Amino acid sequence: MDGWVGAWTGGRRAVHVGNVADFNAQFLDGRMDREQRERRLQQAHHYAGMATCYSPEPAVLVLPAEVERDWIDWLARELEWGPVELHSGVAQRETIARALERRPALAARIADGGGPALFWGRTPAQGEGPELAAVRRYESKAAAHELFTGLAPDHPGVRVPRQEHADGPRRAARRLAFRAARGLTTVVKSPHGVGGYGTVVVTPQEVFAAGGARALLRRLERDEVLPPAGGLLLEEYVDGGPAGSGRLRDLTFDAVIGEDGRVHPVGVGEMAVDGTRYQGVTVGPGVVPPGAAATVERFGLAVGERLAAAGHRGWFDVDFVTDRERRPAPTEVNLRLTGPAVAFVLRQRLDRVRGPGHLVRTLDAMPLGARLSQEALYRHLDRLRPQCARLGATVLPLIVTAGYEPEPTVGLALAAHSTEALDAAEALLGAGHHALGRMFEALR
Repeated sequence: MDGWVGAWTGGRRAVHVGNVADFNAQFLDGRMDREQRERRLQQAHHYAGMATCYSPEPAVLVLPAEVERDWIDWLARELEWGPVELHSGVAQRETIARALERRPALAARIADGGGPALFWGRTPAQGEGPELAAVRRYESKAAAHELFTGLAPDHPGVRVPRQEHADGPRRAARRLAFRAARGLTTVVKSPHGVGGYGTVVVTPQEVFAAGGARALLRRLERDEVLPPAGGLLLEEYVDGGPAGSGRLRDLTFDAVIGEDGRVHPVGVGEMAVDGTRYQGVTVGPGVVPPGAAATVERFGLAVGERLAAAGHRGWFDVDFVTDRERRPAPTEVNLRLTGPAVAFVLRQRLDRVRGPGHLVRTLDAMPLGARLSQEALYRHLDRLRPQCARLGATVLPLIVTAGYEPEPTVGLALAAHSTEALDAAEALLGAGHHALGRMFEALR
């Protein structure tokens, strides 16, 4: 099998391991307290629900949180999977690697599952070597920026934001204050930030309102937006123009590096980002105009060639923002699976089993109006499913374990043949989720 699917799975059914927490743990600040680390672990275990769709057709699923079988059967019907072996609830308060140390039979099943074993990302549990070294190097936002800067002269359609490294909190505060005094908005980044943690956009108004840059940085640490005091990156904010202008703002290019080091493009998608927090993506025909897609792909392939030379194998993506002239500006590279990867996988599978032309939109954390058990959440979505179908959209559940959190959410994918159908189904689902709160209020 040619193309990215062949490079990714060899066309075989795969073993999917939801080791999001394991991957993130490599980059968490060692000064985090136990409570903070447990919150990050729990968030990552919810997000590991994405492991259901690491590849077009799983044979075995290994999930840290408990996932009821009905959810997998729902996906299997829609995506025409064969029988799927499910192992869930394997790592409630620990990483997958730690849990597998006590479950040698399951570890053996992963190693000899009859197909490739796919992980969210490379960790020491898969062994040291050039692949892990490449991950550790280029997951650094400083190293990624250096890579982008080196490639930029050969890509005149791409601009790279200026970045400086502030060695210590005092210098970070001084430089942030200097920039604010000149009216400049700044993107403050931890060198290693994962899971929506470690990046924040700071406006001059926010600096002044907080009583100065140092006071603002302290508050961001207390609020767990930034890690405890340490070296920070201060990056130029790329102004994309007024909100709501219909412009492309946040783009992703995804690709797979095969075992032979060849880079296989997967696609370009438009991400939904709230501030600096990724919310989801839309992929498929016509989502990104051809000119912008070609510029982003050329640069992404050049990045992939450097990653391959450094030893990386498997999935990666490059994230971009666009400026007022719609020039893409690369912001980070991820040497792992990401939320958009799942959308691309779903699109490929649906095109194969239902015919070409699908658009897929993922909605990673739709708020629910009430806390729901998995059984109640299933009934809720099952009631909305036929309504979405009448709009021309298919509902695919992805993250179903966060419905009973203090701020309950659900992660879904929608598939359709037009953005109008996606928009309508998203609005219908949002209204249905919001109505849950009114329904429970009426029962009081």
